[in-house]
Amino acid sequence: MLFKDITILNEDMEIEEHRYVSITGDHISYIGNEPPAESHDREIDGRGRLLMSGFFNAHAHSPMTLMRGYGENMALQDWLTKKIFPFEDKLYPQAVYWATMLAMAESLKFGIVSSSDMYYFCEDMAKAVIDSGAKDNISRSVVNPAGIRPESLESFREMKDFYREFHGAAEGRIKVDMSLHAEYTSDLATAEALADHARSLGDVNMQVHVSETATEHRECLERHGLTPAAYLEKAGIFDVPTVAAHCVWSTEEDLDIFRKKGVTVAANPVSNMKLASGICDVKKVLEKGVDLAIGTDSVASNNSLDFIEEIKTMMIGCKVATGDPTAVSAKDALRAATAGGAKAQGRYDSGSLKEGYKADVIMLDISGANMHPVHSLINNLVYSSSGSDVVMTLVDGKVLWEKGEYTTIDIEKTIYQVEKATENILERL
Repeated sequence: MLFKDITILNEDMEIEEHRYVSITGDHISYIGNEPPAESHDREIDGRGRLLMSGFFNAHAHSPMTLMRGYGENMALQDWLTKKIFPFEDKLYPQAVYWATMLAMAESLKFGIVSSSDMYYFCEDMAKAVIDSGAKDNISRSVVNPAGIRPESLESFREMKDFYREFHGAAEGRIKVDMSLHAEYTSDLATAEALADHARSLGDVNMQVHVSETATEHRECLERHGLTPAAYLEKAGIFDVPTVAAHCVWSTEEDLDIFRKKGVTVAANPVSNMKLASGICDVKKVLEKGVDLAIGTDSVASNNSLDFIEEIKTMMIGCKVATGDPTAVSAKDALRAATAGGAKAQGRYDSGSLKEGYKADVIMLDISGANMHPVHSLINNLVYSSSGSDVVMTLVDGKVLWEKGEYTTIDIEKTIYQVEKATENILERL
């Protein structure tokens, strides 16, 4: 496939015009000012279009598409205990498969090529992701509020089995991460056992919620005399590459820990604002030299996977929270959404429009009224565009979404099955 005379967002987050980009197999084989010598099975006129890396969603709970709009305008604990937990208690494998497929459809539509998921029914999630053609770092979240022996936990056994069966599946599109849900949902022995297991595997990442709310942060200090970040470091959770989701209330000392241990902060601006949890200070994250990525959280608390909306919200939220209109640059935000997320997932050959990298790329229509005039295209990308401007999404060089059509997903069947599963669960509540 050859993109001709197209505008690109290059690996340095800079705009280049009138470029030629060739995709061979699953990778980007050429970027240049002149057409490559070889012929291509398809050539795309790039005028009025922009080619860039796809987005990497660094924190998600994909099966929660079933709960989109279910339990609105509620305080977090009431929302969880009165709505979300009872609904999740009725989940079953087929429902999770179709809910994940719907999340993949929405993700591809909005240019998300890979997600980091924390949930359960992981085999059904993985099967849906594989069938969709997308990529995902899936983790079986471990919780242990009762403090029973970690090795006897069902979730611990499922986590190990899932790793053995699916890590590296679908030619590496599926990665299996470890996951401690959070400090407050387990005891120290569980955290330490999980950390030991992750270190023993040697090739896995970790996902964990950290300082999402003021209450979580304060109560951890009361229980342990440590912040959640300090507690998790002590337990060894950060001894493998880790994505720390939210970090709304993380302190400067916490950020020092993250930098030292190579932890990536995954900001989830829309979800955190909607639940009134607060705003992650991504300006301070960047100033401290901590790796930054962006997540959507679930659509139960978002309620959308429009990643461009997430980028814009992160930038504006940080400006409001800090009182600094220069808090986050467009380049910083786009880097977090692409290369930052890819690095967080351990996908070191993705996340940039670069020769030799995987062709996990998206094409946007930049010809519309919302994108003109063009004083700065990179600023237009983060402030003026929207998910509806994505007109093509490729994963490993395969077109999965183009101008409203899916090549791997029967969207009508998916929506039907999701509605059917939701009705089934609601009838049993």
